[in-house]
Amino acid sequence: MSTPQTVAPSYRLALVMIVKNEARGLARCLQSVQGVVDECIVLDTGSTDDTMAIAQAHGARVAHFGWVDDFSAARNAALALSTADWHLVLDGDEWLPSAEESPAGRQAIESLRQLKEQAPTFLGLLEVHSAFDAQGQSASSWLPRVLPGPVRYSGRVHEQPEWQGARQRLPVRVHHDGYLPAQRVSKGTRNQQLLERALQEQPTDAYLHYQLGKDLEVRDQFEPALQAYRQALQLLGPKAGRSPAWRHDLLLRTLFVLQACGHTDEAIALAEPEMAHWTDSPDFYFVLGDVLLTRALAHPETANDLLPMIESCWQQCLALGDGSSLEGHVHGRGSHLAAHNLVVFYESLGMQQQADTYRARAKAP
Repeated sequence: MSTPQTVAPSYRLALVMIVKNEARGLARCLQSVQGVVDECIVLDTGSTDDTMAIAQAHGARVAHFGWVDDFSAARNAALALSTADWHLVLDGDEWLPSAEESPAGRQAIESLRQLKEQAPTFLGLLEVHSAFDAQGQSASSWLPRVLPGPVRYSGRVHEQPEWQGARQRLPVRVHHDGYLPAQRVSKGTRNQQLLERALQEQPTDAYLHYQLGKDLEVRDQFEPALQAYRQALQLLGPKAGRSPAWRHDLLLRTLFVLQACGHTDEAIALAEPEMAHWTDSPDFYFVLGDVLLTRALAHPETANDLLPMIESCWQQCLALGDGSSLEGHVHGRGSHLAAHNLVVFYESLGMQQQADTYRARAKAP
């Protein structure tokens, strides 16, 4: 008598999107999930371009939603259209790597397919890899983009899923090009206005101050960004350490805008007690090296003391490497970007032999 075979349970995975005027990249996004998800749901919030035609041409189920200045309301309306067990949440300027691109692409696709054999008992974090310019500047953040079916969002802007259970990082990198200069211009001040409105309702929310600072910073409004970052750090308190996860990115951005605004003394004073928390962060040492260099250039009388510290910072970046999983890690700060800084540093001091030591490592991959 044969033993009956055990059949693995099957769970459905749906892509759920909210869009507005995403004709530029929507086809790329929808094509990237073909063969991965069971259904694509696209909720339009007022497009005037070919967004809806593109979605329909790629087999998506399309619906419309009147925009009410609330991202959570739109996200939740889109989720309500689905009966899937798992939801993959992407934006129109994001896409998955193809299985043909690299082993990492194949791993990402396989990881998402495996969800169909797993009960939806955790929130899945994906690495969203954002490009900032044509020269290859980029950074990554781990964001909750795989949701169990019943999960919904809260928050008017930079919305977050309401979930108190387990969170799990999945080996999936999502590509994102919405921070490129042309795309930033097209978005204008929409998010700033929503964040300011949200802060009127929740003035002590450090995360909203942090997000407001980011929105201002990417549009080169450094002084108001600095005020937002200062407020976020103050609300978190001096004993926050490495928590929450985005505090790493907040600290780096604060140091950067302090430098950009010429407040290097304040930046150094902020960095000194923080160093103990970030001994594993190439980004911290990279930004600190930049701050110290700006200080040395502005005050040459301090150069003899600061130059060895600057050199040590960028050497420490290379020692740590580029494998950081900390929020806001910029690819290259543990490799070619740090090596490039050392080449320029040594050449400026007439130390050609030392510069040549790092020249090969300074080439971007």
